[in-house]
Amino acid sequence: MNTDDRSLRNPVGGHVPVAGGLATKGLSYAHEIGAEAVQVFVANPRGWATPPGAPQQDEAFREGCRQRSIPAYVHAPYLINFGSHTEATVDRSVESLRHSLRRGRAIGALGVVVHTGAATGGRPRSEALAQVRERMLPLLDELTHDDDPWLLLEPTAGQGASLCALAEGLGPYLEALDHHPRLGLCLDTCHAFAAGHDMAAPGGMKALLDEVVETIGTGRLKLVHANDSKDVAGAFKDRHENIGAGHIGADPFRELLRHPATEGVPLVIETPGGKEAHAVDVARLKELRED
Repeated sequence: MNTDDRSLRNPVGGHVPVAGGLATKGLSYAHEIGAEAVQVFVANPRGWATPPGAPQQDEAFREGCRQRSIPAYVHAPYLINFGSHTEATVDRSVESLRHSLRRGRAIGALGVVVHTGAATGGRPRSEALAQVRERMLPLLDELTHDDDPWLLLEPTAGQGASLCALAEGLGPYLEALDHHPRLGLCLDTCHAFAAGHDMAAPGGMKALLDEVVETIGTGRLKLVHANDSKDVAGAFKDRHENIGAGHIGADPFRELLRHPATEGVPLVIETPGGKEAHAVDVARLKELRED
């Protein structure tokens, strides 16, 4: 397998800043860290605002990604929680996710990542999942264009009354959404580790990916957030570390890059540090890919 074949199997990139313009800032940063895939925010990740895009930047970003064969993804705001007991939060979650999906289509994104949320207010998990179905399924049904992005569920690190953290939780979540054909998975390695999947143990990464495939089937894993962890397995703490510098270590990422379930799946880092640290992490993953 030559280098081009390896990059096609697993493009490696990062979440890039876009303040100053999706294309002007985002693509420049991607180039400087050696990214073969990118993830961006299209709104304040810690707010409810739904800003319009800048058509020239949208077009330049879409065309720049096309010319460089860079798959692009959008991360929806962190406040979104379809399991909330607060009606205003759920209403805003619908509006925010719809905005991210529409903006994703405008910039040519292949997927929009959204956290799976939590059952707040002491409500039963079954009641929260019923609400996820009621409010999220109509958004999935709006994805009728060929160039609409996938909606990619990102399980959390298991904090609080998480609706989906361990791989086993994916089954009920997808069932609540009728295994919709536009529904996929974004696997965050730090989240999975924090939730209790010990990928640092011998064969741990393979065991996780095998369980994911057994639970959701083949073809739904669309993106990996490649992050090491500052904390031990099962700590329920979402604290990312640079590749190989945390408790997961480098070898499990090599194992991930060999697994059949990840064939064709991009890896995006969300690790600490600035541009130089991100360039090192991207280069490290490429080295592991070469192995």
